[in-house]
Order: sequence, then C-alpha cells, then structure tokens
Amino acid sequence: MPFIIAIDGPAASGKGTIARALAAELGFHHLDTGLLYRATGAKGGDPVAAARGLTAADLARDDLRSAAAGQAASRIAAIPEVRAALVAFQHCFAAQDPGAVLDGRDIGTVIYPGAEVKLYVTASDAVRAARRAAELGADPDQMLAELRERDLRDSQRDVAPLRPAEDAVVLDTSTLSIEEAVARALAEVRRVRAG
Repeated sequence: MPFIIAIDGPAASGKGTIARALAAELGFHHLDTGLLYRATGAKGGDPVAAARGLTAADLARDDLRSAAAGQAASRIAAIPEVRAALVAFQHCFAAQDPGAVLDGRDIGTVIYPGAEVKLYVTASDAVRAARRAAELGADPDQMLAELRERDLRDSQRDVAPLRPAEDAVVLDTSTLSIEEAVARALAEVRRVRAG
C-alpha cells in the first residue's frame, strides 16, 4: 500500500515547495492538486465537462501559475460535480508505489482523510502576499487583496472548505527558510514512518 502524505494550506504558504522537496527526498510521486483546478478553469467552457476531460497535457500548460488561473480555480472548485470528477484523478495518482505527496486545500480533510501524514502549511497574509508578488512580479497590496478574497471564498464554501484536518500538524512558515520548513516536514514524516 502506498504511503500518502497530504499537505494542505492557503496559497503561497510554501506547501508546494515543501511537497516537491519531500517527494524528491523520499522518491515519492508528487501532485499539485491545485493544477487540476487551474487547468480545468483555464480550459474554459463548461467546467464539469472540462474536469471530466482533463488530460496530462492540460496540466503542462505554461499559464497555470497566473493569478487569473488561481482565481478561476477557486471559483470552479466550489462546484461539486467538478470536485467529484477530479477526485478519481487524485485517487489514481496516489495509488502509485512507493508513495505520493499530494498538496492542495482538502487533501487531508476530504481526498485522503486516512493519509499517513497530514500537514497544514500556513504563513501570515503579509508574508504570503509578498511571496506571491515576487513570484508573479505583481503589486504586493494587490496580491494581499486577492489572497484574502480567495481565502475567504475557499474557507467558506460548502464543499470541502479550506481548513486543517483535526489530526494535521500545523507548520507556520512565516519566519522559516525553505530549508527549515522542509526539515520540519521531513522530521514529521520520518517520525510517523518510524512509529
């Protein structure tokens, strides 16, 4: 049975960076589940049909990291039929040996509540906005407003709201370097695997 690591948290918290580092260190597969929603939103048209027809090529688009794609992802992620269509994709992906690291917003609460390791990665709004602004070459104040709007929408949606799983380890990266954040996450994985 594959070992599954669920990493959730808001945008620009560092969850993707941590997830990629863990997957590389452990030899696991990695899936940024937000790309599924970004790709579905970027395809346009009927979002349910787009989700059902999602392909690996759709995930390789070079425009999926834009702020517009993130906003589109947040809007369509609230549609239950879209979520249902993408859950099967995530389950198939995570079934690969020796294990998988999935990062998103509802991995530990909805997609894999039985994941062996659950991390909820967060950071202050100001730190997240500064990170995203630097990544996109955008205005930090605009990024702050967009992140807060998205966080509100994601945390208040009826279907799979953004929140930590009850048994998740919360990792606040506001004052941590990438190396420190990865080291703490890896220590938690090793603690569970040794257990």
